[in-house]
Amino acid sequence: MSLLFDLGPKPPTVKTIALQVRDHGVESLDQAQRRAGEARYQEVTCRSALNPVKGMPFNWTLNPYRGCTHGCHYCFARRYQTQFELGFGDEFSSLIFVKTNFAEVLRRELDKPSWTREEVAFGTATDPYQPIEGHYKLTRRSLDALIAARTPIGMITKGPMIVRDKDLLAELTRVAGCTVCVSVPTVDEDAWRALEPGTAHPLQRLRAVKILRQAGVKAGVLMMPVVPGFTTHPSKLDATIKAIAEHDPAFVGANVMHLKDGTKDHFMGFLAHAFPHMVEGYGRLYAGAYAAPAYVREVRAMIEMFKKRHGMAEKDRDVDGAAPDEAPAPAEPAQAPLGFPD
Repeated sequence: MSLLFDLGPKPPTVKTIALQVRDHGVESLDQAQRRAGEARYQEVTCRSALNPVKGMPFNWTLNPYRGCTHGCHYCFARRYQTQFELGFGDEFSSLIFVKTNFAEVLRRELDKPSWTREEVAFGTATDPYQPIEGHYKLTRRSLDALIAARTPIGMITKGPMIVRDKDLLAELTRVAGCTVCVSVPTVDEDAWRALEPGTAHPLQRLRAVKILRQAGVKAGVLMMPVVPGFTTHPSKLDATIKAIAEHDPAFVGANVMHLKDGTKDHFMGFLAHAFPHMVEGYGRLYAGAYAAPAYVREVRAMIEMFKKRHGMAEKDRDVDGAAPDEAPAPAEPAQAPLGFPD
């Protein structure tokens, strides 16, 4: 065959790279590029873009990247790394897989006669607007494909870069439906720096919500997760909900952090290294994956009280598929239990 048609080597798959990292370490990735900070970006190919899921409020997910430089210590997606024999710790935020053919594969899948235009959850296992999106534009190209296929989405992100695509998100809202959830767990700067070391400032994210709303996009805030001992002091909850209210979200949701599998291992290691005085309290609070029910009820009651104070009670959002636990609001906010120095 003529060399005219030899377009060079095809990027490997995620599985191939994962096995290479397992056997030879991250340093063996001689094709991975460093673009910002200490992260490596490895280009890979994917066989499918739409990922079927079960047991969730949605049946399909989209994730053009794997791994996330935001590096949030509580991120539930850390546990997904173990499916590819990758670490749930530093590798999650320092080795990012870029699915270079993602948008093209997605367009082919959406063009199939069998596609019924179900709602798709975009950004469930990695942030679609982490900084590298500015270079590859995989999320923007995917939005083009979703608009053409009139497929509704629910998007979740911590990246203010989303305002770049307000035109496409508004168009998708018009032709199919689009809900954007911007994650802002707290506006407390000490907690933000400790828990979300690679993210944009919380107020930048809230400004993105306001800009999207002005563009006609249904955008709201997920105050998630609420992290015991870091963001649960009444004054911090009050300040966060007040700031959210000032940016006119379409909705607001909140839930206390849960810790499963690899995420729990990473988070407890993070505490042991940076906040060792909190390890014992967390061990009692998180005997399993979820915080003690009585604690969750107390935190939710405080959140509901502050939402009412700031006129946000009518903008509640069910984030778990079930109504929040009923709990009477305390007359005065209580200090978070278990001795956490929040």
